[in-house]
Amino acid sequence: MANSDAAFGFKPVRHLSGGQIRTQEYKIANNYGTVIYQGQAVKAVAAGGIEAAAAGDVVLGIFNGCFYTDPTTSKPTFSNTYPASTAAADIVANVFDDPQIVFEVQHDGTGTAAMNFSGFDLVGTAGTSASGRSTQELDTSTSGTSGQFKQIGISKDASNDDTATANANAYVVSNTGEHTHSLTTAI
Repeated sequence: MANSDAAFGFKPVRHLSGGQIRTQEYKIANNYGTVIYQGQAVKAVAAGGIEAAAAGDVVLGIFNGCFYTDPTTSKPTFSNTYPASTAAADIVANVFDDPQIVFEVQHDGTGTAAMNFSGFDLVGTAGTSASGRSTQELDTSTSGTSGQFKQIGISKDASNDDTATANANAYVVSNTGEHTHSLTTAI
């Protein structure tokens, strides 16, 4: 049976060392103009903030929601999604930024176990407004020796039943040199 084409972004599943999976707090600039969905890759920007990452960017981590004072209601608000152009000076994002965290993510093409330890870039910046989840995937066509993420296995999820066809789910970690915390230079 074919895998479901239902991208869900990057979901943390475990830590390579067996440690705890935690988020760190980062600022999002007041009125930043791009939506960021839960499970979406983000990059570090000057002054300690984050923005949505695109294919080829050095990745800081994976967005896991944010907290801010709603500019309309003046109430403290937690959201899975950062709403674009939010006029709030206190926006704090929660980001899975540890390069040892293993994430589950869907391939946009046919990803197999033969691709383990290959590098991939991400593809997509959209998400679903109903759940606030990202729809980012691995760009299967970028399989090679470099890329933002390294596949370390195929998901054991029961719904991932056909690992020889499109949309298989894989386990990935940040690729060394493609993660902010493994760079030897500053941003």
